[in-house]
Amino acid sequence: MGDPGTKEVFRLEDLEATGGRLMGRKHVLSILVENEPGVLARIAGLFARRGYNINTLAVGPTDDDQVSRITMTIDGAEHPIDQVTKQLHKLVHVLKIRDLDPNESVRRELALFKVEADAHVRQEIVQLTEIFKGRVVDVARRSITVEITGDDEKIEGFEQLVRPFGLIEMVRTGEIAVQRGRAET
Repeated sequence: MGDPGTKEVFRLEDLEATGGRLMGRKHVLSILVENEPGVLARIAGLFARRGYNINTLAVGPTDDDQVSRITMTIDGAEHPIDQVTKQLHKLVHVLKIRDLDPNESVRRELALFKVEADAHVRQEIVQLTEIFKGRVVDVARRSITVEITGDDEKIEGFEQLVRPFGLIEMVRTGEIAVQRGRAET
């Protein structure tokens, strides 16, 4: 795998073969924080200062109006994630951090696709939407807007199929995730 300090490029398969839980996969971090102004900026700044790219970011309320959940995805093949999580724990308004294992969590993302759709192709796009268990949320004279919910593969698969029709616009929320089963206290 190379000596420490070398600029040798590692393959993702090599990282996964080491059995290291902290590198080699996409990390989905679920961070519970106090619902206070500026908390998100401090957390995002911590990642930026260390050169991490946040792939997706979603923030929303929890069942407790004093607490918000930040869900972010980060490519673990580029950086070991344990270092930045230790720094996150030091932030005053951070209550709990969980690196969700893909096999032990439920993850979803919402995407909206606005696709060119005249009368000749509209039914074909509606059929594709039904196959992907999506919903048509708006129909205009020359376009149709579709909502798809699911994992990355499902959303990217739908995108590949509708792109040839003329993808006008696409918007994605970023992943949200929750641990499977009963929550730990």
